[in-house]
Amino acid sequence: MKYLKRIFVITDVGFILYWAVTAIGVLPKEWAYHNYKNPIMISWNWSFFPLDMFISLSGFLCLYYYKKNNDKWRTWCLLSLVFTMSSGVQAISFWFLTNDYSIFWWVFNLYLIVYPILFIRKILKNELE
Repeated sequence: MKYLKRIFVITDVGFILYWAVTAIGVLPKEWAYHNYKNPIMISWNWSFFPLDMFISLSGFLCLYYYKKNNDKWRTWCLLSLVFTMSSGVQAISFWFLTNDYSIFWWVFNLYLIVYPILFIRKILKNELE
């Protein structure tokens, strides 16, 4: 759990920071996703906002319940991991289908797919303490 706690904090705070930076419009142009001024792409990007905020909330709830030694942490942990992976898969699938291969965005979203896989099995088998 030691490693997962750190990953949750980094990921969940990262989501919140990303959406704050996106909302105020200070993401550097060279970091932006392809065709980022297209209204459809803006809507596509913002469609992830509720999912990403749920991921952050569920991650923080997992950590809260873990600290309180409450078994609810496992449920919130599993929810956070599964939805995190889903967020990454959705983004990668879209970019794959549109032939958009920006290494910057692929790395972050592959991270969202890979790290949950490493922990979901452990949660389901009660191997994570």
